[in-house]
Parts: sequence; structure tokens; C-alpha cells
Amino acid sequence: MARIGLREVASRAGVSIKTVSNVVNGTGSVTATTRERVEEALTALDYRPNLAARHLRRGSSGLIAVALPELTQPYFAELAAELVRAAKARGRMVLLSQTEGTEEAERALLEGRDLPVLDGLVLSPLALDGPALRERVDRSPLVLLGEHVGDAVFDHVTIDNCAAAADATTHLLGLGRRRVAAIGAQVSGPNETALLRLEGYRDALTAAGVPADERLVATVEQFHRPDGAAAMDRLLELPEPPDAVFCFNDALALGALRTLALRGLRVPQDVAVVGVDDVEEATYTTPSLTTIAPDKQALATAAIDLLLRGGAAAGVPPQTVTVPHRLMVRETTTPTPTPLPPTADLLPPTAGSRP
Repeated sequence: MARIGLREVASRAGVSIKTVSNVVNGTGSVTATTRERVEEALTALDYRPNLAARHLRRGSSGLIAVALPELTQPYFAELAAELVRAAKARGRMVLLSQTEGTEEAERALLEGRDLPVLDGLVLSPLALDGPALRERVDRSPLVLLGEHVGDAVFDHVTIDNCAAAADATTHLLGLGRRRVAAIGAQVSGPNETALLRLEGYRDALTAAGVPADERLVATVEQFHRPDGAAAMDRLLELPEPPDAVFCFNDALALGALRTLALRGLRVPQDVAVVGVDDVEEATYTTPSLTTIAPDKQALATAAIDLLLRGGAAAGVPPQTVTVPHRLMVRETTTPTPTPLPPTADLLPPTAGSRP
């Protein structure tokens, strides 16, 4: 079956091809009546734009690469979904890649190795630092996510990790807790996110006049659930165990909650817990997890918009965007039950429906 083109749509709607083009591309001036007539013709003929031809005319491929460390981690999976949505809304498709935080994978992406022609790359680097990133030869647009960027001169989207950690710790201190632990410090390799969250934790203690006890800072190899569980286990073996814990991400917090449950401790009565990321799972844990929620939608939108500016290749100065965050108070810091969000899965079955 032949592809329906602008000519066929114009003939059906009784307008010029240029008018149809204006409606399809959202350009030019078209009256409401004419636009409605064209849209009816587009629907009736099941018109589908030739995106490849459109991008060719614009000098772009229509394809963006997004490279994240671990797609099995809920935060990165949810962020990937937001990036795909933001790109689609701007007429771009996403090539998704998992780097596992290795230098080889990150460097291959930076050099465009084994990749098709792209309109740019959104990268969350873990292995490559600022100097390594500046060695990049490829001039296509690049946007960096997270903190591991050093002084690399590229567009950058992040949250204020120091302030986020301070907000989480201040919330715990505000509950009257005085032995607030931190789970997430890292001793192997530079991890700016961990360093900033540790700094924010300490800043909040200082501001509240609470002496810092370094025994309450638990290190981890990775930001995974088992690491959080093991760290919580070590903290509970202290002569004076914590009465609250700030975990540097939600996965660590979920692991900590598991250990507390196995030890027969009540949350939040015995130990209050706060995480970072506000992954969907945080709402459905028992008790539900208090957490710092970065605006993932704003982060994704900013990253795609910065990428489509063209970056250094277009002579645009690099820009850093810091997206907002907020504290989501749930049951791990307050015993008041938190209502679940409305969803069809939680509604009672209707008559005649399957159980």
C-alpha cells in the first residue's frame, strides 16, 4: 500500500500542501476551522509522517543515546523512562545503553564507537572523571547527569545533593533523634554524590549542635540493597546503636529496613529511616519509606532540552541545571499511615469481573 503523503491530505481537505505542512509541523498561521479540516483528513487517511525524511531535512538523525550505569536500579529505570518520554515529546527516539559504571563502556560511548549517527548523548558517568571527559574528540552534543563530572566543560543536570542530604538529616533530628547514622559513604574510588551527601549529613548535625560520631558513618561498596542491609547490621552492633539512619539512596534504605525487621526492631519507633530517590517501591514498602524526591521529570526535560540546543558544536556556552527536590514524609519517620496513590489495581472488583 502506497504511503499517504501531504498531497493526498491536501486534496481531501481542500487546502494547499503548504497548509497541511504547517498543521503537521506546528508552523505558520492556520485558522482554527482550516486546522480542524486538515486534522480530520489526517485522521481519515491515517497519515503517518516520514520521520526519517523530516530529520534529514533538518540535518539530524532523530536519535539520541542515553547511557546510565544500572538499569536494574529502580532510580535509573525510572529516570530512563522519563528521558524516553521527554525525547519522544520532542520528536526524538532514544537508544538506551547500560554502562555498568565501567571506564571501557563510558569511553566507547563518548567516542561514538559502534554507534549510529546520533543527535547527541546523555551520559551519567561513574568511571570517567573531568579530565577524562575533556579528552573527548567527538563534537556532537553531550549532557552529563549526576556529580561525577569534575570541572568538565559540558552541559550538566543535577540535584543539590548536599542540600538534599541536609534536609533528610534535619528531618530526623527534628523528630528528636540524636544518634543519626549515615549509610552510603564510599572509600573505594571517587564518588562525588556520596561525598556531597556525607557533607550535607554532617552540615545538618553541626547546624543542630549534635556532635558527629564517625562510628555512625557506615561505608558501602555499592548503593545496593545488600549493602544497606549489611551496613545496618554493623550499626546495630555498636555499644550505642543509632535511633535513626539516613541512607544515601532508597536501595540502601530498603536493605536497612530488611535488617531492622529481622532484628525485631520497630520503624520508626526504635529506628527512623530516610532514603533518597523516591522510587515507586518506596510508596509500597511496609512501612512506606520517607525519602528525598528529586524531580525526575524536570531532570529529564532539562537534559533533552540542553542536548537539542547543540552544545559546543553550535557555539552555545555550557550550562548547569540544578533541578528541585522535596522531602516525602511517610511511615518510616511517622507512624501515621500514608494513603496509597489511587490505582485501578487497588479498587474492589466490579460485578462480573474476575477475582
